[in-house]
Amino acid sequence: MSVEIRPVTESELPDWLRALAVGFLRPPLVTDEEVAARRDHFDMDRVLGAFDGDRCVATYRTFAQTVSVPGGVRLPSTAVTHVTVSPTHRRRGLLSGMMTAGLAGAKERGDAVATLIAAEYPIYGRFGFGPAAGITEWSVDVPRAGLDARRPVSDDGGRIDLVDGAGVRAVGPALHERLAGLRHGVVCRSERWWGGATGSITTPPHSWTEPFHAVYRAADGEVEGLVTYTADDRWGDAKQPLNTATVRDLIAVTPRAERALWHFVCSVDWITTLRTGYRAPDDLLPDLLPDPRAARTVTNADFLWLRVLDTVRALEARTYEAPADLVLEVTDAAGLAGGRFRLRTARGGAACTPTAAGPDLTLDVRELGALYLGGASAVRLAALGLVTEHRAGAVAEADTAFRTALRPWCPDTF
Repeated sequence: MSVEIRPVTESELPDWLRALAVGFLRPPLVTDEEVAARRDHFDMDRVLGAFDGDRCVATYRTFAQTVSVPGGVRLPSTAVTHVTVSPTHRRRGLLSGMMTAGLAGAKERGDAVATLIAAEYPIYGRFGFGPAAGITEWSVDVPRAGLDARRPVSDDGGRIDLVDGAGVRAVGPALHERLAGLRHGVVCRSERWWGGATGSITTPPHSWTEPFHAVYRAADGEVEGLVTYTADDRWGDAKQPLNTATVRDLIAVTPRAERALWHFVCSVDWITTLRTGYRAPDDLLPDLLPDPRAARTVTNADFLWLRVLDTVRALEARTYEAPADLVLEVTDAAGLAGGRFRLRTARGGAACTPTAAGPDLTLDVRELGALYLGGASAVRLAALGLVTEHRAGAVAEADTAFRTALRPWCPDTF
């Protein structure tokens, strides 16, 4: 029997959710409460499934998103998520079929890029996605770090206040919007996201355990940072605390807020180990510690992947670090964003137009995605044989223009 790829109806959602659970190696049990919760926030027109007869054997979903790009513009994006293929139906082209349909739909809607968080590295490059923003996680040996817990967390009148979930919902969205204007790679957070992060909205089968929340207020009372963390309850045989604090979320719009929040979490009594969660690779931690070697890197990996869908719109949306005049030959097997484009950049803006002039550089759309947020090096990609230089100096010119002072960072999975 042939397998059909098509949008999922509401009556088919329970079977789709079971296939999703199978693909993610979770128990293939779906409750009525979970179905109702998912139905409430899914855009069913953007939920695809592959059906072998009446059984769903592959899943794919997208939703509307924005992603911040260098310069602060929030670029409309299609976020790709919930991608699975059941183990009985692998290697039959089901992912390719769903991805082709999904990206074509995103192009028709006018989205400039698509994004995803890749569970496996080798899969998504063949669909034009490039690793655009990485993450690093540290485990901090707090006693060894050398921070003086008696010292105020701020030396300019700022303060830390504990808040509850309602307090987070009151200040978090505006704070996060400010972060997106300062840091590229940040994806939008919906009202539902904030509800899920603070316990006002729960999605079965997930249960809720209340974490700790704290905000940093500057001397004038303005909220400049927010941290959410959990702590375990572990004691050694000698009745010494051995507790670990795990940061779920830490966002700050000023360096002083970021320094103060890390100092605060490392100063909580009984905490001997701090897990930072997924941070920007150039986070102020661990170098703000008196002994940076107390922070051990436990994860250093790709995270946000980006696929350009509209080359002209995407390249004109961001700012650049230096002037450049480059003709880019962009190859795209899917035919969505390929062509030859002249990119003229200046500090604060850019113009990108199709051209028939000879190329200075040739690169696949996946390498354009890797370069787009400023995290990848054109020089390194050329050394790997992934960017071809036709004019001497063009690679260095592109590298200087595309790279950014801060590394791109996406604080959220989806």
